[in-house]
Amino acid sequence: MDGANPPDGTASIGLKEQADFGERRFGAVNWLGLWTLYLKEVRRFIKVVAQTVIAPVISTLLFLIVFTQAFGAARPAIGGVPFVEFLAPGLIMMAVLTNAFTNSSSSLIIAKVQGSIVDVLMPPLSAGELTVAFVAGAATRGLLVGFITLITSAGFMMANGAPMKIEALSLVLYFSMAAAIIFAMLGVLGGIWAEKFDQLAAVTNFIITPLTFLSGTFYSIERLPEPFRSASQFNPVYYLIDGFRAGFTGHAESNVVIGIALTLGLIIVLSAACYLLLRSGYKLKE
Repeated sequence: MDGANPPDGTASIGLKEQADFGERRFGAVNWLGLWTLYLKEVRRFIKVVAQTVIAPVISTLLFLIVFTQAFGAARPAIGGVPFVEFLAPGLIMMAVLTNAFTNSSSSLIIAKVQGSIVDVLMPPLSAGELTVAFVAGAATRGLLVGFITLITSAGFMMANGAPMKIEALSLVLYFSMAAAIIFAMLGVLGGIWAEKFDQLAAVTNFIITPLTFLSGTFYSIERLPEPFRSASQFNPVYYLIDGFRAGFTGHAESNVVIGIALTLGLIIVLSAACYLLLRSGYKLKE
């Protein structure tokens, strides 16, 4: 009778138990796993909120105070926009993208160095779900820091008689989210590539920081001499900051439509790169 089903129905019970406790079956997306990893990423930076949220807000506010108090009165209007109103959106955007990059890159490099990356790779999560969770968690931090920076900057500007206005909310929302997503993806790529903190610091110091500081955050690129003016046209951060600033001031130096198309294309390319690297296990499963 080996291999035959016993007459008491124990075989059917065994199948039921396998369905209940065996391999879980998901639909197209493992929503529970994705949401759990996203919450892990959010709670990771919330636990040290003084370091991950409050400190960047204070740093950005100090930039605003120093530049406006030291140079604001001496700087002429840029495109008809007072200097403080021109500067504030650039600083807010810089806070968004730097914090989004830092969150995803630090999460991956810490997990790799500590050996806890296996806790992320072992659960039934696809490469696409891993990408979405890491990027969404990092983008959440970037947007949270940006929102708090916006509130504090608006208060500072109002106290100085220059209330912050929003001319096009759609541009503010789109470019802030685009910046958070793009730099969260860059953080994922940097975190996957780097094998130690020194390598990640090199990416930050020699790629991310120059891109942000040389993108018109503190100045108008129209005042740059050639070839620096033309070179700025190839910096994607320039379009993010200029489009975001246009949402507040109503004045854009670049073509906003080109900026939207460029950032959308960049999101598609970076998402594909993150997906392929996570699916291959490059520098994660070694």
